[in-house]
Order: sequence, then C-alpha cells, then structure tokens
Amino acid sequence: MAHATLKAASGGGIRGEALVQPIRIGIVGVGKIARDAHVPSISANPAFVLAATASPHGELPGVVSFASLESMLDGVPELAAVALCTPPQVRYEAARLALERGKHVLLEKPPCPSVAGLEHLSALAQTTGRTLYQTWHSQEAPAVARAARELSGRTLKRVRVTWQEDVREWHPGQRWLWEAGGFGVFDAGINALSILTRIIPEPLLARSARLHVPENCATPIAAELTLATASGVPIEARFDFRHPGTPRWEIEISTNRGPLTLADGGATLRLAGARAATPQVFLGGEYAAIYRRFCELIARGESEVDARPLRCVADLYLLATHVTVEAFAG
Repeated sequence: MAHATLKAASGGGIRGEALVQPIRIGIVGVGKIARDAHVPSISANPAFVLAATASPHGELPGVVSFASLESMLDGVPELAAVALCTPPQVRYEAARLALERGKHVLLEKPPCPSVAGLEHLSALAQTTGRTLYQTWHSQEAPAVARAARELSGRTLKRVRVTWQEDVREWHPGQRWLWEAGGFGVFDAGINALSILTRIIPEPLLARSARLHVPENCATPIAAELTLATASGVPIEARFDFRHPGTPRWEIEISTNRGPLTLADGGATLRLAGARAATPQVFLGGEYAAIYRRFCELIARGESEVDARPLRCVADLYLLATHVTVEAFAG
C-alpha cells in the first residue's frame, strides 16, 4: 500500500451519517499536540464538536473525560469519530477498537510502529465502512503544494534535507519517544519524508542510515541518511534532536532550472535564491486543513492512507548501522 484513497464499504451508511452536523468527536491522548493543534482546530471548525476526551494523565476543562478509549466509547456512544493523539506504540490497538466500534478515525503521525499494522487498519476501515484518515500535517504546510507544482516541470539533480531541533523544547518530557516504537528523531524527521513523498512523484528508495542512539534509549537522537528516487536522484538527509536555538527544517533541491528550497518546515519557498511570497502559517493552518479534509472524507465515505513515509522509515531501519552516544537526560 502506498498512497490510497478508498471508498468505504457500502453497508456502513456513512453518507447519511455525515449529513448530521456537527460531527461529535473524541480526542484520545491529551498531550502537547492535542492541546496545541487538535483542540484549537476542532473548536474553529463548525463541522465538529469536541464531545469527550480519553487520557489516563490529562483532561480538558469543560469536556467530559475518561481514563481510557474503551470507557469513552461506552460512556459517549453517540460519538461519530475519534482523533488518536496517543504515543504511536498504542495507536494500532486504539484505531482497531474504534473502527470495530463503528467510529471514524483520524490518526496522528507517525501512525504506528508497523507498516503491516497500518495496512490492516486500512483494510479494516474498508470492511467496517468507516473513514480512516492517516494524517501528515507537514504535507499541509503552505508552500508544499506550490513546491510540488514547481517541481512537476523540472528535472531533479540532488536533494538535501536538514531537519534539526531541540527535543527538550519541542517534545518536553515525552519519554515514549525513546522507547521501542517511539521513533526517536524520526518522529520529527518523518515530517520531512512526508513532504518528499508529496512533492516527488517517484518512489523513494532507502540506501543507508547511520543512527546515533543514546546509551539509555532504544531509539535514535540523530541520523544521517541516504536515499534515492527510483530514477537515481540522490537524497541526503540529516536529522538531529540536539540542535539548540532556532530549529532548521529545510529541504534543498537542485534542478535543471535552478535551486528550490522549502524552509520553515514547508512554510516558506525560495526559488533560485529568491524568497517566494508564502504566508507564514504553521501548525494552526496545517491542522485546520487536516480537519477540513477529515470532514470531506467522512462525507464522501472514503478513507485516505499514505504509508510511504512510514515505509521509508522502516526501510532505513533495516539498512541502518547503530552508533552508541552519551545518555540522554531530558
């Protein structure tokens, strides 16, 4: 499975349900990304109403809260959809339960630590007649679509990705990052890979990876990667969670018509060294677009699942050499 937009099974009656607005949605996992991006986007979209949350460690003022997804589904049976903002290690089980209970599901990125798991969820959504929307918020950054249009008329020569940030600032206290299945620096780096799969129409093939793993962690804090397009265009990437100060989220592309650079995580486009006029809209705009798309998919009775970024990470892990570095304290 690569990128797939699938009609849900006809027996689910999705279209009739989608006409009942607003869509009552529950958030599972009340952590930083839920508070920073999901809650404001749901509140600003009249197609949705936040009806409940499920989290063993947090709740939101004025919203009915439960300690688990199962108790939320039992306690608010009229929920139509759930947004899964848990750590990725438990998303497969949560998504499977929600789909089996007849709910539409929005999955945060990265979806789960298993390509096979994501493929099974896609098949389950088809069987149950529910919408499964695997989100990649960086694909919704304001300059990404324009970059894809620009590249459609160019020949690529080389790609260089620099994705660096301070993990203590952007992921404070998130110990799950460093546990098996937590992705480590790939939790951020997969954003870059999702942009590449959006703007480059060819398959991306992993070539090599060097992962820097703290001695007290199971996942990498930094990585040097090489990939290539199916036609042989080389791609070099550097991911690093140890970068102090201003983050650097940048994709530089050499083409036959000059350079093209996506900066600021896909919010800014520069062509041949000149900055293109692009609105500076970050997570708020990206997640607003995600919830608009989720509503459209529910109304159309469709699912949208793009496994390419996850598969790319899995392939890089298969090829990787590991270097032990000093313990992480954060």
